[in-house]
Amino acid sequence: MSLTVADLSGGVMTEFQEKLRQQHEDSMHRELQALLATANKAEAEISRKDFDGFKKLFHRFLQVKGPAVDWAKISRPPEDSIRPYERIRTEGLPDNISASLNKLAVVKLNGGLGTSMGCKGPKSLISVRSENTFLDLTVQQIEHLNKTFNADVPLVLMNSFNTDEDTKKILQKYKHHRVKIHTFNQSRYPRINKDSLLPIAKDMATGGEVGEAWYPPGHGDIYASFANCGLLDKLLAEGKEYVFVSNIDNLGATVDLFILHHLMSQPAERRCEFIMEVTDKTRADVKGGTLIQYEDHLRLLEIAQVPKAHVDEFKSVTKFKIFNTNNLWISLPAIKRLQEENAMDLEIIVNPKTLDGGLNVIQLETAVGAAIKSFNNAMGVNVPRSRFLPVKTSSDLLLVMSNLYSMDAGSLTMSKRREFPSTPHVKLGGSFTKVQEFLSRFENIPDMLELDHLTVSGDVTFGKNVSLKGTVIIIANHGDRIDIPAGAMLENKIVSGNLRILDH
Repeated sequence: MSLTVADLSGGVMTEFQEKLRQQHEDSMHRELQALLATANKAEAEISRKDFDGFKKLFHRFLQVKGPAVDWAKISRPPEDSIRPYERIRTEGLPDNISASLNKLAVVKLNGGLGTSMGCKGPKSLISVRSENTFLDLTVQQIEHLNKTFNADVPLVLMNSFNTDEDTKKILQKYKHHRVKIHTFNQSRYPRINKDSLLPIAKDMATGGEVGEAWYPPGHGDIYASFANCGLLDKLLAEGKEYVFVSNIDNLGATVDLFILHHLMSQPAERRCEFIMEVTDKTRADVKGGTLIQYEDHLRLLEIAQVPKAHVDEFKSVTKFKIFNTNNLWISLPAIKRLQEENAMDLEIIVNPKTLDGGLNVIQLETAVGAAIKSFNNAMGVNVPRSRFLPVKTSSDLLLVMSNLYSMDAGSLTMSKRREFPSTPHVKLGGSFTKVQEFLSRFENIPDMLELDHLTVSGDVTFGKNVSLKGTVIIIANHGDRIDIPAGAMLENKIVSGNLRILDH
């Protein structure tokens, strides 16, 4: 008898859940309508498109329960689905590579702010090298490409409501550069209260404190926003076939002619619609998304999708040897087809946040690379580590400002004077987090050509022309201060407390 009760309650429970889901969805739609009513006409038109996308995402969020992947179904990608870059490089280049370049547009993800590095405004406007910002370097790279090969590669910036205004002001200065620049905005979605599952926004305003009510929904939003703003059709009409998409803070993400040629030289029936550049994992990259084979498709697996019991396995360098650099080459006609068919199935990333006032909210996001499973003949290319040079922290900034790298036409390459190709491991403490403070602690950037590892903690400053070699650890205890004198050469040293210098 107990069995039927269990069965019955099971059935009733799912019906109850279904009703609850429907209730949540109806309430959400009502709230969104009320928000739209507070917008002016032009804003309402854009926001209506944004909200259509949000409703789809919210609907799927309510449907999906439990982990997004069945761990038992995961296998390593087949050998031929991830090509070594060397093999693609051996294909060489044709004489008319400019014909291929003319079918390419470069998209940079430019939605992020510089807050994590203590800067106001768009992250892309932080100076990273000889007074050049991320955006300056990007423009220089593409202009150099256009001049060298007499090509017309446009730059497209995907901004967010956080970065759009400031970015557009700056774009004036590139008017006379040989690169066409287009911008479009990714969507603006409402943050939802974790308990009520309703938007916390009371109207469509984004300034000041109410700015916390909205968020840009991750870079997976690129496909819908790109299509909605008309830029996708415009580029197709201009004969563009592929976009090279990357994060604007990845200084290694330059246009690679060998990968471009590989894409363009495939026969039409085997056209590869999506290439994800991956690179070998090191201990520093254990949280990066990886490529797996899942239900006969290549698929991106992010740490947020991994069941808790398998997180350590996901982080292992032996089972999952590569990670996604977020340098992606994507077919424009394929994006158009998948958008029209509504066939882009991106896993939802649920990102919980606590706002300043202590309110718990969730934001629903997607990742651009997650679409790989929807494209035909998708593949990974295992590229050298040099194509992944992100600047997320002041520790990264120290590396790219140093003599480890030389700069040519906006591109950074490891200095030929460094004996080994690996990047040193740098960990700067809390006193260096904000860019302004970081800069005030160095009279100039130390010589780091022979550095393997640097850890700095506490109140430490560096004089002019300091040289760091091997492993250097500098720790100023609370209340102490260490000034590394001008001209000092530290090789395998630990410097602590009262500036005693010991062999390491």
